[in-house]
Amino acid sequence: MSTSLAASVITLPVSLYPPLAVGFFGLGTGYLVYAPYELVHWPPRTESIDHATGVWGLWMPGFLQFLTGMYLFAGLILFETFRTPADYMAALAFTAYGVHWFALGWNRYQRSDPRASIPMTVAFLLISILGIIVFFSVHDNPVGGLFIGLAGVYVGDFFAFMIPDQPKLGRYGEIFTGVFRLGTGFWLMYLTYAVVLNFVLNYGLPL
Repeated sequence: MSTSLAASVITLPVSLYPPLAVGFFGLGTGYLVYAPYELVHWPPRTESIDHATGVWGLWMPGFLQFLTGMYLFAGLILFETFRTPADYMAALAFTAYGVHWFALGWNRYQRSDPRASIPMTVAFLLISILGIIVFFSVHDNPVGGLFIGLAGVYVGDFFAFMIPDQPKLGRYGEIFTGVFRLGTGFWLMYLTYAVVLNFVLNYGLPL
């Protein structure tokens, strides 16, 4: 089979419907699950609560973002069903954030020492800044704003994960993270609504 024939077999029509709402909703749900404890220590972290929040972290922000990222990469690279260059940044972000939520959820489930996650916050702050640069550069301000919220989360987490050694500083970090998770979680719900209503009902909401 020739290369051109092989390419023609797997090339699909361009799609106008990237699965963005799936990733937005998954991450938003995770943020709304985790924020109450960070803000007001509710519900208190017992073993059963950590197991429950760990499972939510694995499946909603973990699996749903990873699924979205893999779908976008397949559409961009293998099948050429997506052609918007900024979708490459979206694919990178959904995939990376999804896998990191697999780790966060599992660590919460196992009640692991949070200090091991401090270096991770630096890497994900940097990828958040990359998202800010990309999406504001292409004039997608609502998604650029989302990455500002994500950056705030990782700044807070950097200090929150120090709580075993620095309880007071760690508590301030938790509150900072909780504020950004709560606000970003509701912004993600707006983005979910915007994607669905724009695609299905042609609302024209900012996105």
